[in-house]
Amino acid sequence: MSTKPLGIAILGAGIFAREAHLPAIATLAKSSLLKLEAVYSRSKSSSCKFAELATSALNLSSTLAVYSDDSEVGSGLDDLLARSDIHAVIVVLPITQQPDVIIKAFKAGKHVLSEKPVAKDVQHALELIKIYESEYKFKGVVWRIAENYECEPGILAAAEAIRSGKIGKVAYFKLSIVNYLPTENKYYRTSWRTVPEYQGGFLLDGGVHYAALLRTVLPDPLISVSGHASLTKEWLAPHDTIHSVLQTTSGIHGIFELTFASPNKELTSASVEITGSSGFIRISNKHKIPKGGGPEEKPHYIIRVLGEDGKEEVSEYQNQGVEREIEYFAKAALGLKDDPALEGKGDPRGAVRDVAVIQASLTSQGHLVDIKKLVQEP
Repeated sequence: MSTKPLGIAILGAGIFAREAHLPAIATLAKSSLLKLEAVYSRSKSSSCKFAELATSALNLSSTLAVYSDDSEVGSGLDDLLARSDIHAVIVVLPITQQPDVIIKAFKAGKHVLSEKPVAKDVQHALELIKIYESEYKFKGVVWRIAENYECEPGILAAAEAIRSGKIGKVAYFKLSIVNYLPTENKYYRTSWRTVPEYQGGFLLDGGVHYAALLRTVLPDPLISVSGHASLTKEWLAPHDTIHSVLQTTSGIHGIFELTFASPNKELTSASVEITGSSGFIRISNKHKIPKGGGPEEKPHYIIRVLGEDGKEEVSEYQNQGVEREIEYFAKAALGLKDDPALEGKGDPRGAVRDVAVIQASLTSQGHLVDIKKLVQEP
């Protein structure tokens, strides 16, 4: 068990690394849990931009070390991974590029937190998991998937309410996410998302979040999917909409509706409802604007629980999933005990199930897909 901060590097310097991971790292660095030592990106300009932001956010006395593919000799990814003061890496790269980098980090003996999805499809995910479990896990290398939805306090609170019986025995559920994604959207304008080299486009990249949400709150695993996929807006190819029917081991069934093809922003919505024998829970997310104006606060989860007696409980939880997932990973890498509620979070085998739900929805064409068989579970 280590008492020193975990030396980390962030591999990837794009939008989410800058806007989500960096603020979370800055918060955790104040507690001396971890220390950001370096940044890597494919381009030096991107690395330098991140380093400038990080130097300010972390109040560093000198500029954060920069590595890239187009830097001078001695400043590439292999050089970063050779540093003894870097114990772990956070991988925030395009989906198809992550597996090779993850394996490189394993070989260098680094702990790895890699962004969701675990891989571009189930087959590649299982291959990566096999390599980790057979060659590196027993050596003490920690690997977690950065799936912030399964670490969100609001989602965990909803899961606990269900486990404690507040809505009775779960009977069915409905997840409905309607997104508006114009071509000027900052995420769409990243080249690897504009022309995706992976199934489903935004449906995979964003959809695994919602599969993870269901995996977190439902009392037992999803085992079957039957769905249809379509394309409404040509710039979101290959698909932008899925509608599926899902079922769990115990027979709980529900609807999974996800689209990025809303015709305008006003029609967007996001809600999850889980109905039980004596009540229901509704999970929603919203941005709060302070009274009197000013900048938006961080998004909040709103959890509404309606019991059999008609009494409603409403709770709000600020979004903290990225911070919590990094904290949990750092504590695991350092050998520290963590919040029992986060036990098992970030498990690659849980993350491959999330990919399986989206993959099955994209490919089933109305036929029933066995999730356990797809992910090769006994």
